[in-house]
Amino acid sequence: MEYLVTMTTHVPEGTPEAAVDDVRAREAARSRELAAQGHLRRLWRPPPVPGQWRTFGLFAAADDGELEKVLASMPLRIWRTDEVTPLAPHRNDPGPGREQAVRGTEFFTFFTQAIPPGTADQAVRDAEAGEAERTRDLTGQGHLERLWVLPGAGRALGLWRADSSEQLQAILESLPLYAWLTVQTTSLSAHPSDPGNS
Repeated sequence: MEYLVTMTTHVPEGTPEAAVDDVRAREAARSRELAAQGHLRRLWRPPPVPGQWRTFGLFAAADDGELEKVLASMPLRIWRTDEVTPLAPHRNDPGPGREQAVRGTEFFTFFTQAIPPGTADQAVRDAEAGEAERTRDLTGQGHLERLWVLPGAGRALGLWRADSSEQLQAILESLPLYAWLTVQTTSLSAHPSDPGNS
């Protein structure tokens, strides 16, 4: 099972810089170990928030209990709070492990789908079939990396790659279901311990 973990670190005031450097070095080493074990799949930095040190992590574990053991084994956990979101497979997910042809910025998109009342069933089926075809095209072009179902009705998470936020917006507007979607986009920056950089 895969999980998105939002990790927020608050280093206590007055902590010596040498102690911070030591914990960060041990965190990087542990991240490499977890990646080798298949538990840590990706790490990203979201846009900075004043006073916060945040990281998004994509983890894999057999269940919630195993995930907690994985997170508790990370040295930064002493200063960190973790918000865990379970991810379920999406029918249009390309799956992990493909070489990416596009080298632009990565983005998360948080989708909420709301089909207008009274929409004909056939119109919904046609839009969903068109969506599946379009996501295959975008995967082939290197723009769509992953797609998951989030907890809650009609919610999904996408991982995309594009040259700019404007290009990503144009890509999203090309989706057949776009008119029925509310979309929140978050740009992602490279993390030095991201297994995807290796």
